[in-house]
Amino acid sequence: QTQLVQSGGGLVQAGGSLTLSCAASGVGYGMPYMGWFRQAPGKEREGVATLYTLGGGGQHYADFVKGRFRVSWVKAQATLYIEMNNLEPEDTATYFCAGSKNFLSPDTWFTTAPYDYWGQGTPVTVSS
Repeated sequence: QTQLVQSGGGLVQAGGSLTLSCAASGVGYGMPYMGWFRQAPGKEREGVATLYTLGGGGQHYADFVKGRFRVSWVKAQATLYIEMNNLEPEDTATYFCAGSKNFLSPDTWFTTAPYDYWGQGTPVTVSS
C-alpha cells in the first residue's frame, strides 16, 4: 500500500525559510510525477510545484512561488522535498504532497484530480 508521510512545517516569520519532506513507501512501480499543493482556510487546494521523478526530472512552479521555492526528489530516500524561502504571510496554508501513477500532461500538473496518493498535510504559518 502506497503511503506518503509528511514532516516539517510550523511557524516562521516573514522572510524566513522552511523545508517540508514527504517520504514515500510501498510505491511499487513508482510515481512519475509528484507535487506539492497547498490549501488556505476557505480556499481551494492549489498546485505549488511539481516534479518529474524519473531521470533528471523537470521541475515546474506556480508563478506565485517561482524564485522562492525549490522542489527536489531524492530517489535513494524515496523522499520529496520542498524548500521554501523568503516566505510571505500569503504562503500560510496546509501543504500536501501528492503522487501520480501516470505521466501527466502540462495542463494537469497543478490540478488535483490526476494525483492518486496524498500526504496527510502539514500546516505552515508565516507571521508578518
